[in-house]
Amino acid sequence: MAKKFVEEFNVEVKEAIPELVNDYDAFKNKELLDNLRNIIIQNLIDNNITNVDTMDEFVKSEIDKTLEGYDLSNIERSYIYNLIDNEINGFGPITELLDDKNITEIMVNGPEEIYVEIDGKVIQDTSISFINDDHIIRTVQRMIQPLGRTIDTANPMVDARLVDGSRLNAVIPPLSLNGPVLTIRKFKEELANIEDFLRTGALTPYMARFLEACVHAKLNIIICGGTGSGKTTLLNVLSSFINHDERIITIEDAAELKLKQKHVISLETRLVNYEGEGEVTIRDLVINSLRMRPDRIIVGEVRGKEAFDMLQSMNTGHSGSLTTMHANSPIDALNRLETMVLMAGMEIPIKAIREYIENAIDIVVNIERLSDGRRKITSISEVVGFKDDAIMLKEIFAYNQKGVLENGDVYGEFIMYKYVPKVYKTIVSRGIDDLSDIFK
Repeated sequence: MAKKFVEEFNVEVKEAIPELVNDYDAFKNKELLDNLRNIIIQNLIDNNITNVDTMDEFVKSEIDKTLEGYDLSNIERSYIYNLIDNEINGFGPITELLDDKNITEIMVNGPEEIYVEIDGKVIQDTSISFINDDHIIRTVQRMIQPLGRTIDTANPMVDARLVDGSRLNAVIPPLSLNGPVLTIRKFKEELANIEDFLRTGALTPYMARFLEACVHAKLNIIICGGTGSGKTTLLNVLSSFINHDERIITIEDAAELKLKQKHVISLETRLVNYEGEGEVTIRDLVINSLRMRPDRIIVGEVRGKEAFDMLQSMNTGHSGSLTTMHANSPIDALNRLETMVLMAGMEIPIKAIREYIENAIDIVVNIERLSDGRRKITSISEVVGFKDDAIMLKEIFAYNQKGVLENGDVYGEFIMYKYVPKVYKTIVSRGIDDLSDIFK
């Protein structure tokens, strides 16, 4: 739609646009150019033309009329044409950011506050801008409309998965006091593997071999960490160790796991419809998955009442389950599990809940995003029993951060404790005996 007015431009000029668009400070009079863009966009909004041929003609005439009298170079005019093209055929000012594969997250805090995360490490302010709050909301509506979602004052918050797999979250007034806020976590086509983790120093070869053995031995594993720490990425990597002859059920709010095994059933939650009906929760899917003859159940993230049903499945023969949860440490993860089970409304004594957790969970892996942006697996622990009615964890591997260099890089060392874990006996009993050089 409305591509013809761009195609009329000189090819050499068009080829120069991408470099300049990515360098938003390249124009000394950028403020003028953005103001001209704003005028054109507002006029296009005021004249709601839907006929494609008429719109092509109108857009071209509207741009020419607005730019008349301004002494602009061909590159500057091309810059404006490109912005208008993005507005009509893309997603407005953030189109270029969405297309940039190096950008992993886009954060819009307001019309002139747009930040990006590059390769998961650096957060940078950009020089691009929206016209006003309404411009942000219109862009969000355009992105979620094909998904059958909406955002307005009656529904001021939306969480959606875009066609390419990216996750979009938007909050508008009255929930957001600062105006519309948009966050997009972009989907990576090339998912990480264990070699990527080793190459970036996220863990050691011994840690990688141990985790692979834990998955093969069908131990129940929780991956915990903060927001953006890499929990889902690590879950995807560990899932890749599952044998290809196993039936795997994945359960997620927004499908992010990309398992390469053949026998994978992917389930995704559903929000309420316009009539306030039709919601399907993680708990609903966990309960249903038990009737689907799973060899493995993988829950993208556990954070509520479904924790009880997941623990129940782990304690009734469905071993080898994997999940993630938000927690700052392994012990915090187990404490949160207690709270989640209580949320299910089950009248069970705390001691019984802790016994339930102790019998269900074998390994807790903690992953962190350090201050320099790099991810590290900072702890691999096993559940070893009780002491004074509290669940006890014992670390097998850990990362000891020693300090920060002048350039901001964190330095430290990985530690392997002189300790043969209880789960090692389980691993060996299940026919996996390639860790003897680690746990002599």
